Amino acid sequence: MDFSRSKILRAIALLLRLALGGIFVYAAWTKLKDPWALFAMAIDSYQVLPAWAVEWLARTLPWIELLIGAMLIAGRWMRISTAATSLLLLVFFSLMVRARVKGIAINCGCFGPGEAISWKTLLRDGAMLTAALLLTTVTWAFALPLAGPQE
Repeated sequence: MDFSRSKILRAIALLLRLALGGIFVYAAWTKLKDPWALFAMAIDSYQVLPAWAVEWLARTLPWIELLIGAMLIAGRWMRISTAATSLLLLVFFSLMVRARVKGIAINCGCFGPGEAISWKTLLRDGAMLTAALLLTTVTWAFALPLAGPQE
């Protein structure tokens, strides 16, 4: 019975890491194909960072998302990549909820310009956060060899 439970956990973890990895790569691509200033405007609309931090984040975050997505897809450094995924999604989701609660009508910036924060974006990002937290838990708590060499 333990063997089959382990196989189920591995299959779920594989699906989650491929899905989240693909989402992160796609999110990075949508930001990298446009000028960084467009993403900077989306970040600035949250009203939480000074101008220098907005610019720095707009220039670096898409590359970080691309790296995390690639690590998830490749199954490399799973503890680091799953924890980073959960942390980023927790920050993103918290900022979106904050903006929604404050009544700030802005674009989320998740997949490039033009996507307003709505109950749909909150539901989507909340589901991604839940999936990331589950994957992180499975990776750390059960120490499953999900793919490739581990740290």
